[in-house]
Amino acid sequence: METLDYIVLLIYVAGIFAVGGIFSTKIKDSTDMFAAGGQSPWWTSGLSSFMTMFSAGTFVVWGSIAFKWGMVAVSINMCYGVAALLVGYFVAGHWRRLGVRTPAEYVQLRFGKAAIHFYTWTMMIYRMVGVGVALYSLAVLLVALMPLSEGNPLRDPATGNLALHWAVLLFGLIVVVYTMIGGLWAVLMTDVLQFIVLNLAVLFVVPLCLLKVGGLGSFVASAPPGFFIPTTPEFPWIFLAGWCAIHFFMVGAEWAFAQRFLCVPTQSDARKSAYLFGILYLVSPILWLLPPMLYRAMAPDANSEEAYILACRSVLPPGMVGLMLAAMFSATASMVSSQLNVFAGVLTSDFYRGLFHPAASERHLVTVGRLMTAVLGTILIAIALAVPLLGGAERVVLSVTSLLVTPLLAPTIWGLFSRRVGASCIWPTAAVSFSLGILLKFGFAPQGWFANYESLAGVSQWLQSHLRSMEIVVGVIVPVGILTIIQMTSRTAHPGYQRVADLAATQSQVPARVASRLPALMVAWSIGVCGMVMAALALFDREQWHILLGFAVALFAISATIAWAAGRTKGHNENR
Repeated sequence: METLDYIVLLIYVAGIFAVGGIFSTKIKDSTDMFAAGGQSPWWTSGLSSFMTMFSAGTFVVWGSIAFKWGMVAVSINMCYGVAALLVGYFVAGHWRRLGVRTPAEYVQLRFGKAAIHFYTWTMMIYRMVGVGVALYSLAVLLVALMPLSEGNPLRDPATGNLALHWAVLLFGLIVVVYTMIGGLWAVLMTDVLQFIVLNLAVLFVVPLCLLKVGGLGSFVASAPPGFFIPTTPEFPWIFLAGWCAIHFFMVGAEWAFAQRFLCVPTQSDARKSAYLFGILYLVSPILWLLPPMLYRAMAPDANSEEAYILACRSVLPPGMVGLMLAAMFSATASMVSSQLNVFAGVLTSDFYRGLFHPAASERHLVTVGRLMTAVLGTILIAIALAVPLLGGAERVVLSVTSLLVTPLLAPTIWGLFSRRVGASCIWPTAAVSFSLGILLKFGFAPQGWFANYESLAGVSQWLQSHLRSMEIVVGVIVPVGILTIIQMTSRTAHPGYQRVADLAATQSQVPARVASRLPALMVAWSIGVCGMVMAALALFDREQWHILLGFAVALFAISATIAWAAGRTKGHNENR
């Protein structure tokens, strides 16, 4: 990295803190802190959901698959889009209709106190470990590009780059601080800013990579056989169908996504946010997975996990590497901030207020919410720092917890529609599915618990040869089947359904808040700043100055258009 790259990266970090500071003035109560006061525009919520799916793994894992197998990586990511469109049609509006402030409040009303304890701690452990590993992965990815001079206290003497533990600490603190200051508003708006930076960087990389490989025709001619086929023997159609089903439950019920449906003014806005999320994931994967696919034509023997960053380094001018680093940081920062805010909201509203201080004032709850964000952020950073000490155990932990995703989330969605199911549906669904998943992952694995039992060798071999299909059976069909049986055998309505219905009826009498126009103005300013950065970089690049300047002009035009459109709605929006 050169000096210009560090300057661009610092401008980006300063922009994040500025967004957090501006939106901290909108935090008046816990609803503002954890639900954006119900004033988030639908497009802000949709873009935030889109970015919440990203992490450093997007560049490493999916970039590696794109480099090795091509279009199958795109088709797998498009499954998120299909899932989100289905969520928009069936689920998103129901969340907004409930009138709850957090998804945990719905779980407590619908299923009771035991369920909320089970969900909170299980989901928190699952997500915090996953996010901690993602933060560590981000640090590993980025420190390789950040050399420091001798004598710098943040330098690793062994590599000459930024020390890994300092990278984890610095990156983690940046996310924790802006989330703590600005609450869900800061999370939403920094997600939008991150969306802009990510796509700006990718839009710059793709045409330069195409030029370097000799154009689209040359790229297609040099690709290996089957590179543009949407499936492979490793990822067949049944896997893609199951992937859609699993992520229908994830996008529809995981708390970080459900929170996006609760923070908009109306049910229609909730549906539109999910549709935007889905459409983006149907059309954009081909764009941001092209760099590693194109790099296959440049260096077919390269390390597949490094293909994304190597493709960017091979074509980007000074300053733009810093923008790409900002985009990669953005991807993980979005995931981290989303989980911090949603679990801080649960601990504040549903545990602290519910169990210890029912009469707490709203200002007091905001203070507690920020404290909870800081505590969870500290734990998250500690998990990320401890990853090297786990000796690979984090992979086992993540494998086990990932088995809980659909069994945990399917009852939540089921409870939105069915009067008959109650807390009793949660325990068998989770226990049976989780137990079968453990047996599949660790019992019948090639070196698993039953490897020395000759009588089970045939079963083990059959399961491993149909592993993807069996994962879908255990992860989707089994929990849905259990819930169907419970639905068919239950004869009475569960009281939790009526509690939720009563709250929804009460909230339906409350006028919906109007979406704030401040996010649109922030987007206009952010795009304008990106245009100024591009114009400044053009002054230092003699070879590609015309491309940079063209991008700058386009960004100025987009910024002016958005600012004009936001100004037209001034009389129709509240701006607290």
